[in-house]
Amino acid sequence: MRKLKGTALVAATLAVVCSSLPCGAQGLDLPDFTPRPEAFDSRPLIDAPRGDGRRTLGEFPKNLGRNIVGVFSGQNLLPFAIGAAAVTTASAFDHRTQNFLLGACQSCGKTGATLGGGSAIVPVVGALFAAGRFSPPGRFRAATYDFAQAMIVNGAYSGILKYSVRRERPDGSDRLSFPSGHASTAFSLATVANHHYGWRVGLPAYVLASGIGLSRIESNRHHLSDVLAGATLGLIVGRTVGRLDGGQPARKRFVSVGPATDLHGQGVGLGLSASW
Repeated sequence: MRKLKGTALVAATLAVVCSSLPCGAQGLDLPDFTPRPEAFDSRPLIDAPRGDGRRTLGEFPKNLGRNIVGVFSGQNLLPFAIGAAAVTTASAFDHRTQNFLLGACQSCGKTGATLGGGSAIVPVVGALFAAGRFSPPGRFRAATYDFAQAMIVNGAYSGILKYSVRRERPDGSDRLSFPSGHASTAFSLATVANHHYGWRVGLPAYVLASGIGLSRIESNRHHLSDVLAGATLGLIVGRTVGRLDGGQPARKRFVSVGPATDLHGQGVGLGLSASW
């Protein structure tokens, strides 16, 4: 009974953090029925992609850099503050939560480790990304691109934090406990799914991500505060990737010089033309 209460307590804590962050707002927006210019365009859809933004192979490295820097955007200050407060509060309950959950579901720990680990995530995201490149412009193509971006950006920040903080794991195996990489990866992908498909896909994805986080506590690999830190990181990364990758590409700027005449067609000179 105590273990069930502990599971409910941790699940409720994760749910409060997720609901406090604006991670599900995209899925609750009412449809926009305003006619768009491309709706009256007779060209094929492939010539007028909708929602792809900067999501091209050529822009992939630039987008990675843009998303890595974009994590520090002012739009992420509120979720960061809420997450930091939750992590600080949860640290006082780390050992108590560990005692509640430890050994509650041995198979759950192994399942969570597999589902949130790189051996499963990397091939799945890679396969989806490849499939997206062969798909027509649309939601699936954009989502698979963002999955790949979020996985890489999240992995970079998770690794930096792990080797900077050097917190010892509960089982004493190493000093890479903070934050939970499994939780951060799962929440970053769930946030991207929610961004593109709304709460009908986002909600189950967040439930699965929460389960992966709880399994890391149950298997004695992470503290509650590690999991909440990973969830916060994943939410911020997923939000950043969805927002920045969806931005319209910048127009090309160029300056040209060529022969020209005056308004009356007389005289010969040079004309300067600039576009931006």
